[in-house]
Amino acid sequence: MGKADLHVHTTYSYDGTCTVEAVLQQAAYHAGLDVIAITDHNETAGAKEALRLAPRYGIQVIPGEEISTKAGHLLAYFIQETIPAGLPLAETALRVRQQGGICVAAHPYAAGTNSIKGDDIRQALEVPGVADALIGIETFNYGLIFPHTNDMALELAQELNLAAVGGSDSHILETIGHGYTSFPGSTAADLRRSLLNRTSRSRKAAQHDVHFYLAHLRGWSLRAIGWVTAIRNTQSSSPFVLRRLERGHSL
Repeated sequence: MGKADLHVHTTYSYDGTCTVEAVLQQAAYHAGLDVIAITDHNETAGAKEALRLAPRYGIQVIPGEEISTKAGHLLAYFIQETIPAGLPLAETALRVRQQGGICVAAHPYAAGTNSIKGDDIRQALEVPGVADALIGIETFNYGLIFPHTNDMALELAQELNLAAVGGSDSHILETIGHGYTSFPGSTAADLRRSLLNRTSRSRKAAQHDVHFYLAHLRGWSLRAIGWVTAIRNTQSSSPFVLRRLERGHSL
């Protein structure tokens, strides 16, 4: 079975703390992923950079985006260009479809996040063409402070016969791969087929502990003053170092 983390942020997100290269190295060499989706907030520049760099690391990249729709956050996959924020859910899904992509409702029911409600998903699916794109629900999100809502999301996916998707929602290096999607095969094409056929499964690879909260506090505090996790170019016991955030990335 293949292993894919379908919800990962880089420094192109306003709250991401790791460069694209650091994310790819962690995903390929330490998290053991076959596929990763780069889903920065309302931005595809990080995904495009990841596509260019992926051959260096032997990992397949799905270009994606976490879109802030009027109803809540929507994860878009296999898209080429950024889809604007602030549109209705159905219109956003149809724009994903126009680019040949598919999309997934992110962390429904989760407290403290901009999450799409079940009724909004049901109503959107009644719009012609939306069901061709809106094919899944994130049924396990490792990054949630209150993870019990993952069970509610799984029940919703089963009710609506939508694909089950797992992701880490990583904004820091340490949690990449701690939530993931398992699927028959090992490639991005295999994964897409699995999502469309509803054969994917969401998985948990780690429990929350004190380190989870401390690592986030450290990462976001450093990001606030302009420092992010990057790759050291020289040999070192640790391949990752801090560096100043490059201009052009989200602040």
